[in-house]
Formats: sequence, C-alpha cells, structure tokens
Amino acid sequence: MLQNKRRGSGYALAAGFAMLLGSAAAPAFAEGPTLSEEAFERSKQLYFEQCAGCHGVLRKGATGKNLEPHWKKTAADGTVTEGGTLQLGQERLEKIIAWGTEGGMNNFSEILTEDEIKDMATYIMLDPPKPPEMSLAQMKQTRKIYVEEKDYPTEPLHGRNWENFFVVIERDAGKVAVIDGDTKEVLVHIPTGYAVHVIKASEHHKLEEPEDPGRFWYTMGRDGKMTKIDLWQTPDKMLVSEVTIGYDARDVAISGDGKYVVGGAYWPPHFAIVDAVTMEPLKVVSTRGYNTDGDYVEESRVAAVYTTPNEPTWLIAVKELGQMWQVDYSDIDNLRIDKIDSAKFLHDGFFDPTGRYFQIAANASNKMVVVDTKDRKLEAMIDVAALPHPGPGANWVDPKCGPVAGTTHLGVGTVTVWANDPAGRPDDAWKTCYEVETDGPGLFIRTHPSSKYVWADQTKHPDPEVQQAVQVISKETGEIVKTIQVTETDGNAAVHFEFNADGTEVWVSNWNMGDSLAPNGEIVVYDAETLEEKTRIKGLYAPTGKFNVHIRSNHVT
Repeated sequence: MLQNKRRGSGYALAAGFAMLLGSAAAPAFAEGPTLSEEAFERSKQLYFEQCAGCHGVLRKGATGKNLEPHWKKTAADGTVTEGGTLQLGQERLEKIIAWGTEGGMNNFSEILTEDEIKDMATYIMLDPPKPPEMSLAQMKQTRKIYVEEKDYPTEPLHGRNWENFFVVIERDAGKVAVIDGDTKEVLVHIPTGYAVHVIKASEHHKLEEPEDPGRFWYTMGRDGKMTKIDLWQTPDKMLVSEVTIGYDARDVAISGDGKYVVGGAYWPPHFAIVDAVTMEPLKVVSTRGYNTDGDYVEESRVAAVYTTPNEPTWLIAVKELGQMWQVDYSDIDNLRIDKIDSAKFLHDGFFDPTGRYFQIAANASNKMVVVDTKDRKLEAMIDVAALPHPGPGANWVDPKCGPVAGTTHLGVGTVTVWANDPAGRPDDAWKTCYEVETDGPGLFIRTHPSSKYVWADQTKHPDPEVQQAVQVISKETGEIVKTIQVTETDGNAAVHFEFNADGTEVWVSNWNMGDSLAPNGEIVVYDAETLEEKTRIKGLYAPTGKFNVHIRSNHVT
C-alpha cells in the first residue's frame, strides 16, 4: 500500500526494526553495486516501510516479485529459470520503482524522492540483511501497563453510545482515533504501533460469550506492537496496555471466550498467544515449514488471523506455505493445529453469513480459498482475477445466484462475485456468479444486509482521479450505479468502507497520503440509501481502516 513521502514520527516508530536488520555498513564489492553506509541504512529503513510487506524481508517474494540479486527456480518438469535484480539493472529498476507496474505495484514517484528511488534500486541489488529472532522472554520484557485491571470500570464512564463508536486507523502517524458515530466527534487519538494494519474487538461467539463483546479492542502495528483499548474508559485512559510480539506484524484476533489474544508476525514468522486481560505473552509458535510444493520456507509469514464464530479455534493464514492453520485454543498447553493445504499466497478474508466457511484470498495464485471450519478442511478454491484482496469482504443475496460474496483485486479493476450457500444451493456453491468491471484495482469491498448496494474502492490505480473515486454496485442488477469522487486533493486517495451500527451511513476514508503526518485527513459520511454526502469528519491523520463496534462484534458483513 502507498505511504507518505515525509515519514517523521512514523519513521521513528519503525526505525527499531530496521536497526535490527543489522547495523553493518553496506557490503563492499570489488565490482558491482555499492552504497554508502548512510544510504544503505536509509534504504534498509525505506524497504521495511514500503516494500517488505509484499516482497518479504528476505526478498523472496509473495504478493510482490522476488527481489533477490540472483535467483534460480527448477520447475516440476526440470525446467530451470533464472533472474534477479542484478539482471534487471539500475536503470530499469529505477523506472519500475518510479512508475509502478500493471500487475498491481503502485508508482512511488509521488512517495519517494529521486535520490531515494535511485538508492533503493541499488539496495535491492545487494544481498538482503537477515533480522534476528524474538523469544517469549523478549516479548515479556516489552509489556507495559497503563491502567491496572483492578481499575477497569464496571460500566461506561462517558455516557455515550459506545456501540456505535468507530475505531479508525491513523496509519502513518502510529495512532488510532476513536470517533462517536452518533455525534461525529473525534474523542481521542491513541498512540499505537507504527502503521497499524488491523484492529479487532472481542466478538459474540456461538460457544462461549466473552464479557461485554465489543468493549475491548486490540491493534496490531507493522512494528509488532499490540495495544489494548478499553472503550468504556474516558478518552484519556482508553489505552490500557501494550506488548510487542515481533519486529514486523499484521494481524490479531481474540478468542471466542475472551481469554486470549493471538498476534501473527511477519518477522520472525510465528504467532504468539497472549493473555487478553494482562497482555502477558504465554506461548509462541513458529510457522516455518514446508509449503504446498514441498519446499522448505524460512520466511513463512502470518498474514491473517481470525476467530472462528462457531468453533473454539483461530484461523492462521501462513502466507508463503499456502496453508490455513486451524488452531484450537481450548488447551494451549497441548495445542491442536490442523494444517490445511490450499494455495499461495494467503492474505485476507472473511466468513460467510453462517460463520462456518472462511473465504480468503490467495493473492499470487489468483484464487479465493474456502475453508470449512466445522470439519477443519479445504472446502473449495475459486479462480478469480489478478491478485484478489477483499479486506473485510462482503456477503449479500443476488436475485439469480442466491447468497453470494465478492472481492476486489489488486491487479485489475474487477469485482468477482461467487455463490456461497452450499446448504441451500449446492449446485451453485463456490462457482463464479458474475464479474463487474470497475475503473481500477482496489483494496476493499463492503456492504450491509439492509443496503441495496455494494461499495468498491480503486486505491491501487495509478491515476489520481480514479484512485480518489469509489464505485457503487447495485445488488439487484450487478451494475455500477454511481461513481463518487471522494476527493480531488493532490496526494489523497479514497479507501475502505464501514457502515454505522444501523446500516444507514457509509463511512469512506479520504486518506491524505501526501502529508499524512498532518491532521488533514477526513472521513466522508454518505447516506447509505441516497448515496449523497452527509458530512465530513476532519482533523484525522492518514485515516485508512475503520471499524464500527456493533458491526464488528456482531460479524455483520
């Protein structure tokens, strides 16, 4: 995803990880590319911020291409192919970084300076430095308590309708904003980990209810910091504790009984189980292993973590292995893990309305993978367009296909819709119903059971005019009924959707990428029925993902 040109405090929040990649000067070469120590360190930091998510810390590739200086692959039939960044060379690499690619990589000409692009092209022709591991003991040393458990309130202290609060990621500033969905007031900006990727709450569960679903929220920053937020507190005390579970991480989930939180890390590749109340790390499990092709993968990252609504389990998406791990948290001392082979590279997904089937994107395989969480097995794999990316996803009822779900794609302007009711319509289940051609590739799709529409963003398109608009699709006809220009401000993009508690409003982020450390971002609120703009909530720092308490704690998709 895109980031800002000026990193400021975001740089400082992430710098610790880059330092851990190794403080040695750039490798010396008798011939070939070289960088000064200063340029090497700067590029190493930029690579972590801008590139590692798609290409990997070790640069072996995932959603993005392999960026090793030289690589060799042997196919099943014995065919050998070779390549690498050294083969591409300085000039071509600079053009790719500056202009992007049609395959879904955005242009960085508006994000990095010319010197930064030049140095980055050289940096990726050098061997990648390998970061260190992190032990359970090291995690425990990072724990900080801001509000003791004994001081947690027994009822909300602010007199507001907290179940219509929105928790909003302020990405590059390393903050989370809490907004009153009724009054549209920004209540607080909470310091969290760098570039928070996901925020999740305790949720209603079929087997065992957590206490006060939706009250406690847990964030996961790209620096591996997990923070705990209590929405019953007064705004100044909503941040109650934190712990770090890795150097680079993406997701978090709360067990159905509310006892544990699991955090999934990119590096080291592992997941950590944490006490949900005290934030004490309890167990760490490595996700290194053999992928679906039988090859050992050292950097097999945890891309997504979800709590199954009907089972005492988490789903752990092990990206490079092409496996979904269904982890039973009933007895964490004797952890049961069912490893379900599927496709690479697993990224993000969502449940069907029954909560039994999990639908997750396998980006580079151009598939949606479906897991049956009741039987703990692979249910289906659906061929879709290039690089699917549904985010929180969308389920609705189509007049012809019945219950369906959909995804946007990073690589092409397409929304793919498939049937997802194996009980009611077994002949149609997991088959493509239709596709919608949009103006550009996007990150997120969203709807609400009471809405007539499905919303899709186009954030990955390089043209600012397209990037700044979202498209609204009719559930009845499957056609685009309106294109909404969310912003025309240079350096801004429209991204992500969330409905309010009763489904009457749609909130869209006006993400100020160009000056994301300034409070110039907005949430634009639209009437879900008329599609007309209602208001703009200002004073936000790079708002991206937003999460409504009622919607998320009740699994509304």
